[in-house]
Amino acid sequence: MAVTTEEHKRLEENYSQKKDWLHWGSYLSERQWGTVREDYSPYGTAWDYFTHDHARSRTYRWGEDGIAGISDRYCNICFGIALWNGKDPILKERMFGLSGPEGNHGEDVKELYYYLENTPSHSYMKHLYKYPQNEFPYNQLVSENRKRSKADLEFELLDTGIFDTNEYFDVYTEYAKADAEDILIKISIVNRSDKKAQLHLLPTLWIRNFWSFVDMPEKPIIKKKIENDNAFVTVNHVYVGNYNLYFESPSKLLFTENETNTEKLFGTPNDHSFKKDLFHDAVIHDDFAMATSKDEGTKFSPLYDFELEAGATKTIKLRLTNQDLKEPLDIDFDVIFENRQQESADFYNHITKSEAVELSVIQKQALSGLLWSKQYYNYEIEDWLAGDPKQPTPPSERLKGRNSSWKTLRNHDVVSMPDTWEYPWYAAWDSSFHCVSLGLVDLNFAKEQLILFTREWYMAPNGQIPAYEWNFSDVNPPVQAWASMQLYKIEKKKIGLGDIDFLKRMFNKLALNFTWWVNRLDSSENNVFEGGFLGLDNIGVFDRSHGIPGNGILEQVDGTSWMALYCLDMLEMSLEIAMVDPTYEDMATKYFGHFIYIAEALNQISLEYSGTWDEKDGFFYDKLILPNGEFVPIKVKSIAGLLSLAAVLCVKKETLEKLPKFAKSVLWFRKHRKQSLKYPVIQDHVEGGDLLLSLVPRDRMEILIKSLLNEDEFLSSYGIRSLSKVYESPYNIIIDHVNYSINYEPAESTTGLFGGNSNWRGPIWMPLNYLFIQALKEYNNYYGNRLSFECPTGSDNSQNLEQIISELGNRLIKIFQKDENGNRPINELHSETYRDPNFEGHILFYEYFHGDTGRGVGASHQTGWTALIANLIEDI
Repeated sequence: MAVTTEEHKRLEENYSQKKDWLHWGSYLSERQWGTVREDYSPYGTAWDYFTHDHARSRTYRWGEDGIAGISDRYCNICFGIALWNGKDPILKERMFGLSGPEGNHGEDVKELYYYLENTPSHSYMKHLYKYPQNEFPYNQLVSENRKRSKADLEFELLDTGIFDTNEYFDVYTEYAKADAEDILIKISIVNRSDKKAQLHLLPTLWIRNFWSFVDMPEKPIIKKKIENDNAFVTVNHVYVGNYNLYFESPSKLLFTENETNTEKLFGTPNDHSFKKDLFHDAVIHDDFAMATSKDEGTKFSPLYDFELEAGATKTIKLRLTNQDLKEPLDIDFDVIFENRQQESADFYNHITKSEAVELSVIQKQALSGLLWSKQYYNYEIEDWLAGDPKQPTPPSERLKGRNSSWKTLRNHDVVSMPDTWEYPWYAAWDSSFHCVSLGLVDLNFAKEQLILFTREWYMAPNGQIPAYEWNFSDVNPPVQAWASMQLYKIEKKKIGLGDIDFLKRMFNKLALNFTWWVNRLDSSENNVFEGGFLGLDNIGVFDRSHGIPGNGILEQVDGTSWMALYCLDMLEMSLEIAMVDPTYEDMATKYFGHFIYIAEALNQISLEYSGTWDEKDGFFYDKLILPNGEFVPIKVKSIAGLLSLAAVLCVKKETLEKLPKFAKSVLWFRKHRKQSLKYPVIQDHVEGGDLLLSLVPRDRMEILIKSLLNEDEFLSSYGIRSLSKVYESPYNIIIDHVNYSINYEPAESTTGLFGGNSNWRGPIWMPLNYLFIQALKEYNNYYGNRLSFECPTGSDNSQNLEQIISELGNRLIKIFQKDENGNRPINELHSETYRDPNFEGHILFYEYFHGDTGRGVGASHQTGWTALIANLIEDI
């Protein structure tokens, strides 16, 4: 890595193992309650077993959660903020949201917070939480959403009116590392109201509880100490070492234990009175006798209670360090903060090179949110199924229930999460897209993430990669090879040299995964793949994971397209490796041949067999194969059919010249398949020239791109829709005497077919849009100016592929940009609020976007794969 800024130097130190700058980071989850990991119910009712209301009183087994928090990489020691406005019924220690069953569109965080800044070494981090000064509307949020149907919008915190009179606090939490084990903390409270307001601030330090579940060599402890008349606390932890937390003089020092209040939750007498929820009881009831009665525990907070005048700011300083310091909060504290802030600015000025200031802001917040979404994730299935020595044995039903076949899975890592509240667990394909954006700021971490999913404690012995914790056995699209090549190219572009060793590591393990796919998901053995879920949730007329009508088999265009893309990515990896290691040239031929067979199968497997292409409609459709051999085409124009465009690769003539054995195999395949009367998928290739491998032959590719660019179908002002707009009039099909239907839904889904808040029936999704743009780049690499289209279709505005790529990228970027009225499309429902100076610069990166207006929909902090907007800005 070229060392250009102080942050780059820290990364170089970290990855050369000179200093562990990544030991501490924003790894504390925003939601541990309601996760599968914490669910010990008989039948997998995770949302009911461990609720938000239980979370303040009940100890977690597999992690911790908090607001604007940090932890060491194994979540042994945690720090976060807690707040009380003097009116709420509970102490605000964690983000509130609706569980999956409570929300009219599934789980949904009901808070306002923003990731403003974060560097890859976490040397500087900045978080903003907006805390109302009046009673938080917990009951209103639950009851109003309960009343609403799937046809209604979600009822959000801004809809309650609690921010309408600016009676709220802006709570800025900032971290600056003086060294790898020396973290400066600054919490700034701004009163945005025009009148004074009261606030209690509890910067909380606590220790994750292992001792209630398993034996530890010794129980960790936080103890009060006094030196030079100044109080601070020491932390002694057998797994992490010793630390000191220094802080400004508070009103009170509070201690308790991070242990379950069994009497409150279960009516079982406690063994002592110092439980996890003691701070809540003390603050809410203004009774601090118990919380201040001892000087040690496993949960600690200095309490600051103050009244802020209108517009006033109050700042509290703390320092968590492994050093013994005499003046920890002196003038050096401010100097270090200023240095880290400037170094963060220098780093992002180096990364975000757009001349447009607004684009740089969007890019910086997207990448910062991605870094804030790195979370500690712990889930060891064998122990989870069997239970812990110090806890009751879990119900026997669990042994044959959720994830029971994944006994080799032992996750104990920092992982990039899709959304740290709504999806505080990894999803295999999400993570691959995350890595492409992480590659812009921290290539080493991005590569380590991709490798992680192929390691023996993730990948099953049969080669399957775990999907997501609600069902590890489900199948996410196999995009790991694609992401690996994207990272390889990013690094090669940056420093002129790609990481061949990384490609080899990924290739060798993904070969196992590829074989698993081939053996498991091609039941007809005709190279047309099934797959079920495949990430696209409710894109079909029925749930493709369960209950295929008529006991049939659904041959999926997207399943086949994903496998074709997988083939091409493995082919490209093997070609790149073969340049320096000729033993991989044979593997290139293997994946090339497999791709040809898949392409033939999708288009036309033989003269007697009709493929999935509909000549009249000019589209690829899923095909339902019934037990009697009859087939029923599911004639829905969706992104699943368009996905066939993504499987494309241009192999340059220079590569073919350097690998003559592979080039000879290409010519043999072309001749042999023509003689066997198979569909000619290798087109336009002239010996001695570039080679284009495309799942879609040119004539069909041109038809599909015209559909892609049609504003009456897929092309929105803000990107590519996931379902054609022609289905504003629903599509219906009768199968086995049952009517199945689908219609264009540009935002929240009105069907509960699969998932609560997920919808592929019309909205714009960033990852698939990004794939299409990358595919068009491959076509452009081959055709250049020889190929052009009307854009939009029917407009008489002819554009070449490079211009179309730019057009699509700009439409997606426009989702986040201010228009001529100062409104960002993502904020459509709350545009007036976001014109307020204290809101307008803060951007949320949603899960997906309204197909017509571009407004944000779904999970509101999905700076996982939505962070790909940073890559698009990089490319324009």
